[in-house]
Amino acid sequence: MTFVRWEPFREMDDVFARCNLLLGAPLARLASGSTEQKATTDWTPAANISETDGEYLIKAELPEVSKDDVKVTVDDGVITISGERRNELEQKDEKLHRIEGLYGSFSRRFRLPDDADIGGIRAESRNGVLKVRVPKQAAARPRTVEVQVN
Repeated sequence: MTFVRWEPFREMDDVFARCNLLLGAPLARLASGSTEQKATTDWTPAANISETDGEYLIKAELPEVSKDDVKVTVDDGVITISGERRNELEQKDEKLHRIEGLYGSFSRRFRLPDDADIGGIRAESRNGVLKVRVPKQAAARPRTVEVQVN
C-alpha cells in the first residue's frame, strides 16, 4: 500500500528553488548592487507521517502560519494541506538586511490508504505544527459460513 507518491521532478524543482534562493539571489544582488531580497515564493513545508493501530497521523511544520490560513481537504482519496505563509510588513523605522524565511503559498498532497475513514478526519494547529489525524476504518472480520450442498 502506497501512502505517499514520490514525484522526482517535483523534488528536483524544490532542490533547484532552494539553490536559487541560496545562490541566485545573492549573486543577482551583487551584480545589481541591490540589497533587497525577494522573500515571497512558493514553499513546501516538511511533513512527517506515522501510523498506529487506530489512525494515521500527518504532522506538517507550518511556522508562523495562522490556522485561518490553512485548508485541509480530501478529494478522491487524496488529502491536500494548503495555505499561505504571510510575510511580515517592514516597519518604517526598520530596514531589513537579510530575509531567509520563505513566504507564500504552499500545498502538500498525500494519497490515503484504503482503510482511511475520511469522515472522521480532524486537524489541529498548535505551536507551528499542524496535526491531521486520519482514523482507520474497522476491518471487516472474516467469517465462516457453512454452505449446504444439495
